[in-house]
Amino acid sequence: MDTGPLKGLRILDFTRVLAGPFATRILADFGADVIKVQSRKTAKGTEFNTGAFFSIWNRNKRSITLDMSHPEARELALRLVAISDVVIENFTPRVMSNWAMTYEDLKGVKPDLIMVSMSATGQTGPWRNFVAFGPTAQALGGLTYLTSYDEGAPIGTGYAYSDPMAGLFGAVAVLAALEYRDRTGRGQFIDLSAYEVAAALIGPALLEAGTRNTPILPLANRSNSGTAAPHGCFKCKGTDRWCVIAVYNDAEWHALCNVLGDSDWISDKRFATLSRRKKHARELDELIQQKTSQHTAHALVTLLQEAGVPAAAVQDAEDLANDPQLLARDFFVHLPHPTLGNTVSDGSPIKFRNEIGQNWKSSPTLGEDNRYVYMDLLGLTEAQFLSYVDRKIIA
Repeated sequence: MDTGPLKGLRILDFTRVLAGPFATRILADFGADVIKVQSRKTAKGTEFNTGAFFSIWNRNKRSITLDMSHPEARELALRLVAISDVVIENFTPRVMSNWAMTYEDLKGVKPDLIMVSMSATGQTGPWRNFVAFGPTAQALGGLTYLTSYDEGAPIGTGYAYSDPMAGLFGAVAVLAALEYRDRTGRGQFIDLSAYEVAAALIGPALLEAGTRNTPILPLANRSNSGTAAPHGCFKCKGTDRWCVIAVYNDAEWHALCNVLGDSDWISDKRFATLSRRKKHARELDELIQQKTSQHTAHALVTLLQEAGVPAAAVQDAEDLANDPQLLARDFFVHLPHPTLGNTVSDGSPIKFRNEIGQNWKSSPTLGEDNRYVYMDLLGLTEAQFLSYVDRKIIA
């Protein structure tokens, strides 16, 4: 990348899977030169360079190979640290320590270095060496429980939501540390716990838990503030098609009844007021779903919105790919890849007023930037470079 507000920033990226790579992808999207450190031994599964998962989370980055199990690999890594602004990793704490690549080690090479260590539970405490992925972190952090239908079935969000959230926290932390360095000339060590990120996402529930004695229960699809009923997700016509509806006042309630063609509900004493509709929410939801299941989601939502009822279709990936609003804003990015062909991924929701196009590139193939990084940036000769390759240090 040679354009964007972060142009000139170099990041040495030791991250893997999703949370860490998303943090560095955000920074790469805005112009940072991100050098992803890989190894042929571990470039498998989610780190397989020509896989769709890797492609999504690693665009706009460079890839180099470096087998850190070799002592001489550390020497090359330290030389890379010396010309970098930021180092990011998301291993358990023992890994960088085993490589003698802790913040204390690295700041001896680069005094104003910013280092981010993203781990499951943080660098300290009895759980520091535990390994966890997004679903584990969000289960520990209370998010899985609170996003379930009831306390007896903690199925959660169905997606590793805390992973991209941890990545976002990591990217913001880097920006804050850069601002601090601009003012003071000092670097920073950032200890980021994915567990604590998940716990931070349920802040209001934590506040309630500390101020009242009643249990904090999952709300399912009910209104968080209790000011709407019905308030839920309802099955529509077709396979796995749904819409969401929220009714906040009597005018919206009457409009909903009219659109769904059941004026008898208006005179039904069970649903005469908001408080009574909340009391009989389960019965009401069943009746509404009998009606919504006779309509296609988008057609019904159009009728409800025109009548002044807050509603939206639950969109799947195909819906999003054809969404007129996203298409009008050029949200999707098409990037040619030497193996995968034309790749399509989400763009950035952040747009700058005077932005002049996006000079983006697809995710890198394994080690495609070895010569540039080791020879052009570090100054290795051809003979030195090939020696490292032959000894499987650059591998």
